[in-house]
Amino acid sequence: MSELKTAPQTLSDQVDPAEQIDVDAVMAEYDRESNTRHFSGVPRVIVRYLLAVFAIYVFYMNLISVWPEQIRRASFVGLIVFMAFTLYPAKKRSAKRENYIPWYDLLLGIVGAACYFYYVVNFADLAAKATRITPLDTLVGAVGVLITAEVCRRVVGLPILVVASAFVGYAFFAGYSLRRIVYTLFYTLDGVIGTPIGVCSTFIVLFIILASFLEKTNIGTFFIDIANSIAGWATGGPAKVAVISSALEGMYSGSSVANTVGSGSVTIPVMKKTGYDKDFAAAVEAAASTGGQIMPPIMGAAAFLMAEMTGVPYSKIAVAAIFPAVLYFAGIFLMVHFEAKKTGLKGLPREEIPNFFRLFFTRGYLFLPIVVLIATMSVGYTPSRAACLAILAAIIVSMFRRDTRMAPKTFVAALENGAKNTIGVAAACSIAGIIVGVVSLTGIGLKLAEGLLFLSGGIDLIALFLTMIACLILGMGVPTTANYVIMATITAPIILKLIPETPVLAAHFFVFYFGVVADITPPVALAAYAGSAISGGNPLRAGVIATKLAIAAFLVPYMLVLNPTMLLINASFIQIVQFTITSLVGMFAIAGGLEGFMKTKLPTWQRILAVGGGLLMIHPKLHTDVIGLVIIGVVVAWQYGIKGLKLKSLEA
Repeated sequence: MSELKTAPQTLSDQVDPAEQIDVDAVMAEYDRESNTRHFSGVPRVIVRYLLAVFAIYVFYMNLISVWPEQIRRASFVGLIVFMAFTLYPAKKRSAKRENYIPWYDLLLGIVGAACYFYYVVNFADLAAKATRITPLDTLVGAVGVLITAEVCRRVVGLPILVVASAFVGYAFFAGYSLRRIVYTLFYTLDGVIGTPIGVCSTFIVLFIILASFLEKTNIGTFFIDIANSIAGWATGGPAKVAVISSALEGMYSGSSVANTVGSGSVTIPVMKKTGYDKDFAAAVEAAASTGGQIMPPIMGAAAFLMAEMTGVPYSKIAVAAIFPAVLYFAGIFLMVHFEAKKTGLKGLPREEIPNFFRLFFTRGYLFLPIVVLIATMSVGYTPSRAACLAILAAIIVSMFRRDTRMAPKTFVAALENGAKNTIGVAAACSIAGIIVGVVSLTGIGLKLAEGLLFLSGGIDLIALFLTMIACLILGMGVPTTANYVIMATITAPIILKLIPETPVLAAHFFVFYFGVVADITPPVALAAYAGSAISGGNPLRAGVIATKLAIAAFLVPYMLVLNPTMLLINASFIQIVQFTITSLVGMFAIAGGLEGFMKTKLPTWQRILAVGGGLLMIHPKLHTDVIGLVIIGVVVAWQYGIKGLKLKSLEA
């Protein structure tokens, strides 16, 4: 009797142990928020419970307390400042020393927190004084802002601090006094505790904690396995698995780098094993993972800010994001498919692919927290309450299997990770609030808008292009959250002024998208760098390839401004069908043209026609759709018809 072979049940079983990487080390290298101090023993327990208590405080603040908004936000930032100095060293190399916090970091943490709690304690008195704050108030506010800036430098990086400093410098240059600037930036809802922190302390923090609880249920591994069962056998299967799993993980993870490292630690080695170039493997994972920030229902932190800044409910923003996200991932999927066809890469053997239905019926319950989240927001629950119910659902579903069951230690660890992951977003939001405060105080946004209008000559596409460049440059050194706040404050109004018929949501989606794709745009493409650390490839080349793979992300924002029905704004069923078909056909042609392959290799003239025809199909006009369809038809007929017949006759 022959020996039975047992097929691997997970894609991770395909990874050679020699290819396995230290995920924490890669995260610490390319994600500043992961570069924290190391604790063990009693200090580790103290830090863990400090973070867990903060998470519980967040629940209390959002679900029970009836404090004024200023008190809620100031206390939130004060605690963030203290935790940041506890966890983050002044220099990256200092993090290697275990159980060590310099005395000056403890002092800075206490003083910084004290500045915000000074505001909390004296809130009524400070509100009565208004701009007539005392020298002591001015000193406390100035120290609070400076210490918050140091937190941002440690946790987020220097670029955003340089941008904020330039704005504050402009306020002094414009003739405003120190007292007036400090009052605006520290004691009002137009500065550090402005809208970004308001959204962070309510919606964003709870969704970050939700993502932490979902991670503890092993939903990420389940998504990779489901993707493997769907596409692992297909042409270029492992790369398609990376695209599908990253799209699924994007439903709860809003971090490009974390998504790249999390799923890439499994998918990249398998892609290399099946023949993909190491730079291409890194680029596929980086491009797909970056899409996590635009994938409903959770998306990235900036989407919650969009809800606040546009006045559009988050549930509607999530619905509006569905088609653009589908188009983004469809573009990457097609590029991967043509690359695999071009290089002759096959999928994994069928016997090594897990059964979809068996996976779904044994672990499909892991979808329930996301279903709860979508359902509760759909019936009118606030995002905060919907997130809390989804967290409860995650805890319940974890009990269904022994290997995912949450013990008290796991529960505390989820709270700890959620609190820790909040610090970076909160630091970026606080500094973004400073920039918004200066714009509000000085009116510099109007001056910058006038400058951009002058450079564009009033031409729509040129103004959109210049806005795109500004978002990409800023996004190379500034987190998506802060990038969106800055660009939404300064450039989104320009789009609305230039193209008055543009819905507010379309203008904000434009700047949001380009803030997101900065993570894969060279020369500072952090997601591509993280992917290359896993694949062993060249980061710059991986960034260039990722940019090509994510071409949809560079086209979709223009489509949304030119054709807002793609956001399902006042769109009829016929319109939805029309732009779905034309856009997907256009992406098919563009992907084939850029890859230089469809059924066979495309000569240069066909590549040019394919890309040109695809762009025409994406433009929302009937005559451009017809012209584009004719052009694409010529290329497809040549590839699948005329040339195919020639090849058959030659074979005969």
